[in-house]
Amino acid sequence: MQSAILKEKHVILGVTGGIAAYKAAELTRELVKAGALVRVVMTENATRFVTPLTFQVLSGHPVFTDMFKQDVYDINHISLTAEASLMVIAPATANIIGKIASGIADDLLSTTVMAMKAPVLICPAMNSRMYGNPVVQANINRLKDLGYLFVPPGYGELACKTEGEGRLADLAFIMEGIKKALTPKDLTGERVLVTAGPTREALDPVRFISNHSTGKMGYALAQVAARRGAEVVLVSGPTHLEPPVGVETVKVSSAREMREAVLARKKWATVIVKAAAVADYRPAMQSPQKIKKTEQELTLHLERNPDILAEVAKDKGERIVVGFAMETEALLNEAAKKLKEKHLDLICANDLSEPGAGFAVDTNRLSLIDADGKIEHLPLMSKEEAAFHILDRIKEMIDARRKRRERRN
Repeated sequence: MQSAILKEKHVILGVTGGIAAYKAAELTRELVKAGALVRVVMTENATRFVTPLTFQVLSGHPVFTDMFKQDVYDINHISLTAEASLMVIAPATANIIGKIASGIADDLLSTTVMAMKAPVLICPAMNSRMYGNPVVQANINRLKDLGYLFVPPGYGELACKTEGEGRLADLAFIMEGIKKALTPKDLTGERVLVTAGPTREALDPVRFISNHSTGKMGYALAQVAARRGAEVVLVSGPTHLEPPVGVETVKVSSAREMREAVLARKKWATVIVKAAAVADYRPAMQSPQKIKKTEQELTLHLERNPDILAEVAKDKGERIVVGFAMETEALLNEAAKKLKEKHLDLICANDLSEPGAGFAVDTNRLSLIDADGKIEHLPLMSKEEAAFHILDRIKEMIDARRKRRERRN
């Protein structure tokens, strides 16, 4: 399922004359797939790398290259920007960055930038020596100071067969930059601590006790919180997921390691969301060597792991603490019991037996229960969309507490 952030958003994609122009075709495809209405503006040099017809087919709309050809829009550079939610320039050469920083508008793309009132997201791509040039860096810094947004280039092999910083950022990073640019920053000033993934409790150097959690829900929460302007730290058990963009990620393995990482950051956080599937038990003894198979039965002695959520919520003060409950029966009763016993502000409950609501899927079906007993049943949706709903409820709590403080003062 796609995020709704880009649905029916008008996005202008500016393509300049660099070898990475071919990657802009895939970006166009992804934007359209996410529901965006894409209009492509190309410089003359860009058309030497990729034909306008390619972008026309992918976007489903005419491509604009000539400032003086007014066959579709009246005064193209003005009309194009009228309904635009965002402009993305990918790839952005040193030339276009310099033009924008200097206020030069001498072709359709640069004049369109000058007419934009919506945010402009710039994705540089060039040789590493060009990118490191003090003039280019000064231009980038000037544009940042003026409010232009950037997705920095990646490090790797360049078209000139050298290696360095300057290649166009990966598509996932650009798409995240686009989503962040289109998302209201209503959590600015908040410090959000999220836990995600499973924990592993070692039996010996080979084996461990764990669960089926992939961390997808927690990672979505961390990414969306950062997108909404919060400062975010993610404490993650072992997963195969890429760390969320713009999020400090702390990798741990066992429940005790997770506890240590969470408690070290507890005072820093204003919001704590415990989405990790922490193992309740661990082997009482961990063998330093691999346990050999024998004809005898093997008995494991388990002991309780620390209850991180209860420990965090016990003296939470003004912090908002959110937990998760995954059950296979009596979902709402068990979740409400956990909410009360652990002094939580909100609990997110899902039934493992519900299709699309368990581990290792991209969707979730949650019931949100707050400390006042209010229950909100969410339909099946992507975990990213579920993260938005959870953070909406957290934002409501933040606003309510702020109003109470103001009344007291």
